[in-house]
Amino acid sequence: MSSRLLGAVLAALLCCTSCTGASEPEAGQAGSPEPSVPTLSPIRLPPKGPPTGRLYADLRQSSRDAALGRMEVWVENDTRRDVTPTRITYTDPRFRRPVPGERLRLNPSRSERGYPLALPAEPDCGQHHGPGRLRVAYAGRTVTLPVADDNDVVARYVASRCLELAVDRVAPLRFADRVPVDRAGEGSTGTLVLVAQPAGVPGHVLRIDAVGGTPLLGAAGGSAWRPRARVRSDGPVVRIELPVRAARCDDHVFMESAGATAFLVSLRLDGRPGSLVVRMSPAGASAAIAFARDSCGL
Repeated sequence: MSSRLLGAVLAALLCCTSCTGASEPEAGQAGSPEPSVPTLSPIRLPPKGPPTGRLYADLRQSSRDAALGRMEVWVENDTRRDVTPTRITYTDPRFRRPVPGERLRLNPSRSERGYPLALPAEPDCGQHHGPGRLRVAYAGRTVTLPVADDNDVVARYVASRCLELAVDRVAPLRFADRVPVDRAGEGSTGTLVLVAQPAGVPGHVLRIDAVGGTPLLGAAGGSAWRPRARVRSDGPVVRIELPVRAARCDDHVFMESAGATAFLVSLRLDGRPGSLVVRMSPAGASAAIAFARDSCGL
């Protein structure tokens, strides 16, 4: 949201909260069907001078968006008329082709709407830079907008995805789907297993320096795992055991499932440092969350 409207929006939200006492529902747990993913209703902005007659766009990404492999472009409709896009297309030199917007729907006057954009699996890993542009077709016309990206959503994604692709060419990383435990019940300790599967191409070395915990799952006896494991690109499979405990046992952390089983891995690829997020598979995530519940005595 543009800075000139932020104060007005916060004031409106605080006013609504104090009058109704209502709160936003929590995100669903892992395994919820994707077609029913909730989206925010358009925020009708309090009038602040006459409308400019223009549309504005910016990129945002929640943890759930990241888990679903997407970002969102938010379009602020600062005109006197409602706008219903018939086509939205985001173009960026870091992406090989334009990305179409999804869930096209009404954007009322003086409001804003978020439209999902699927992140491409194969971005351009060269030295290209933004900015991105958005084409919005509506009411028989097409406008082209600059797109603000104050949080560097695209730059961060491209850097992470290009590193992931480079790592995949050497030794792809994944978590095992099983979570062995030392015993059943409250206070138990489990073991996450990070598997590095060498690609068989000689001449490269991957070193796993550290693995960060999540709001739900943390290193047993520490704030992070530091395996410092060395993986040769033509060597044997390396299985890195990570003793794990439930980091928290309150209901809220179990509801926030999007980042509960996504782990930040710090590594060096042929000596070059970097970090990437390794997410557990649905089966592995289910096993890890079930372990945490059992360990919490829930």
